[in-house]
This record gives sequence, C-alpha cells and structure tokens, in this order.
Amino acid sequence: MKNTLYLGFVFVLLISCSEKSDPTFDEENFTSIFDNNQFTVAHYPIDFKQTADGGYLILGEKRIPSSNFRGIYLMKVDKMGKFVLAADSISNQFVNPVGELMAIGEKYFFFCMDGFSLQTQLVEVDQHAEGIKIKPLQAGITYPAAASMDGTDLLLLSYNHVDKKMALSKQDTAGAVTGSAEFDIGAGDDVEEPIINHFLRTGKRFPFQVGHISGGPYFFNGFENYTFSLVFTDLANDGADGVVQGQQDDGGFSAIHPLGSNKFAASRFNFGDNYFLPNVNLVTNGTTTGSDLGGNTLPELIHNAPVKIIRTQIAAKNILVFASDTKSKQIGLFFYDEATGEFLSSRYLGFSNPFEVANLVSTEDGGLAVCGTTYLAGRFPRICLIKISKGELAGQAN
Repeated sequence: MKNTLYLGFVFVLLISCSEKSDPTFDEENFTSIFDNNQFTVAHYPIDFKQTADGGYLILGEKRIPSSNFRGIYLMKVDKMGKFVLAADSISNQFVNPVGELMAIGEKYFFFCMDGFSLQTQLVEVDQHAEGIKIKPLQAGITYPAAASMDGTDLLLLSYNHVDKKMALSKQDTAGAVTGSAEFDIGAGDDVEEPIINHFLRTGKRFPFQVGHISGGPYFFNGFENYTFSLVFTDLANDGADGVVQGQQDDGGFSAIHPLGSNKFAASRFNFGDNYFLPNVNLVTNGTTTGSDLGGNTLPELIHNAPVKIIRTQIAAKNILVFASDTKSKQIGLFFYDEATGEFLSSRYLGFSNPFEVANLVSTEDGGLAVCGTTYLAGRFPRICLIKISKGELAGQAN
C-alpha cells in the first residue's frame, strides 16, 4: 500500500488528500513524501522527468532480498505531487537501472541489465508508467553505468568486465548499436574492485556520466588508465583523445554540464573535499589534471558529495543550479550566473528527516522540481518530490 505525505512549503503541515485546497498553490508549491506501510521496503530515486500531463515519471531502484543487485522501481505522480501508480511488477530478473531517464517523443527510455547474464537491456515506458517493453542490446555490453540523449539516439557508458574496459556506445531506440569505443581501465584486480563494488552497492558510488558536446567530442566520466577521469573521444576509434585526470578513485569530477565549445559548469571532488566550477574551460584534446582547476570550496557539503547541475531561466536570467547534500542533512541548491560564474544565492530543502538529492528539473511553468530520498524516522528510505514555483525562485537570481 502506498501513502503520500503531502506537505505545503510555507507551513509544513500535513494535508489530507480529501481536504480542500488551492489547486494552483498545490501544483506550483508542494513537498510530497511517498510512504509505504511495509517496513522492509526501500526505494531510492535515480532520475525523473515531467510528463506531458504536467505530472512526473520517477525512475528508481529497490532492494531485492534474493539478489546482489537492486531492482527497478517506476512511479507515476500527478501534477500536484500525488501518487498515481507504481509499476513495481517488473521482473526482479532485471536489475541495476541507470539514469538518465530519457524522453523521446511520447516515450521514455532507460537502461538496466539482466541479473543473470549481465547483458544490458533497453527499457521503454510511456508517461503513465505503463506499456513497458524490455529488449536486450547486442551481446557484450554489460554493466550499464550511465546514459544520456544524443538527439534522437541514446548514449550509454558501460563496463566490459571480461576485457576490463569502459565502453561508450551509441544506439537507436530499437536497441541497435550504431557506434562504440572502449577504453582500458588498467591491469589488476585493485583497479576493477571499486567498479564492481559500485554496482553491488558495497562501496563508493561513482558519479558516472556520459554525453556529447554540440559540434564537438563525446565525453564520459569514468575509469581510464587506473584513474577516475573525464575522457573525450570522437567515438571513431578506441582510446581517448583528451583526458582530465582525477586522483585514482579518490578524486575526479562529480558532475559535468557542457555550456558550449570548451566551456563547462562542473563540480569536482578530491579526497572528500568538494569544489564547484560554474564557469571553467577544459582541454578536450590533451591530458590535464583536475586537481589543478581549483574551484569554489563548499565545506557544508558531505564527504564526496553527489552533485547535479542544470541550466534554467529565472527572472529573465540564465542561471546554473547546483544541487547537493549538506552536512545538515538537507538538499542544498546553489544558484550561479551562467555568463559570469558569479554566486547569486542558496536555498535549502528538507526538514526533520534527512534528505538527499537524486536530480532536479526545470518545470513547464517556470518553476523547479527536485526529487530525492528522505528517511522517515531517520531509517526508512522513501522517495520525495519537492516543487518550487516560478515566483518562489525569482528572488534566487538577485
């Protein structure tokens, strides 16, 4: 049974779904926590998208007692943050769902893998969390790690555990691979161990990422030559064209967002410390070191904090929003001017229970939605969705 705790932003009061309320306020500002009366249930959001009906499709993962991996959890929420449907009947054979959740036309796509063969699967679903189709990619693509859209095609970063290589592949929505390249992680079990522990959720979670710079190279954030690095490639040949090296598995980028040409908004971590770089130029065709880039330190963030970055417009300004987890167990939002990299303001989400960010999106009404995990009574992981209106955001751009 699914219960929704629906909380108003201003008064933080519990509102019954049967009470009358201003639907405009409900749609523009809300905090919803999706509870479950089964104490053993644990749901963790990965990514989400606003759908054509104004609601939200949330991709998450769930614990499976019989598996070393986590299973797939899909949930539909309406435009006022109220629970509609959980498509949690997907076979536990399919595990390790990875973001992004990608919208192409009226369909949504994400990758997962077969828990027995480890082969990567492409999942298609509609905006109602229904009409689910699962199809395998070509043999040899195992351990999906991150994905993103490239026009109407899909980019996938994966790990080839047989050859000990990171792989970047491009495929259409039918699952046909149209291009790929592989990159050596380095020899020895010590290099592979943290990667496998990432997938088993028994070690550090790495911020794997993949993308394509418009008019430029493809890139991925992953392991190459013994180090967690940002790698650039033309996808025409195996091996890197450019690398921004990290510090083995103790340093690297926690988020990358291309802004055009060699300009990026980025965040990096180094031995637990966190640094924001809202306006940085990176060399894409040579070898450099990430620790030389400096950045704005944020001591309020947790050790090796996860970070998400989006571009949006607030009060007619182009704004970069960084989202991360704070030591006060809240979700921190940090607003920067895109043109100058100047810090503008911050905002903190969460109350009473711990809150952790999964992702954030700009909404069709000019607001912002943030999806994450909260821990009821400090121990039961549940998905939360927070909506901030356009009016509420206006002051953040000053």
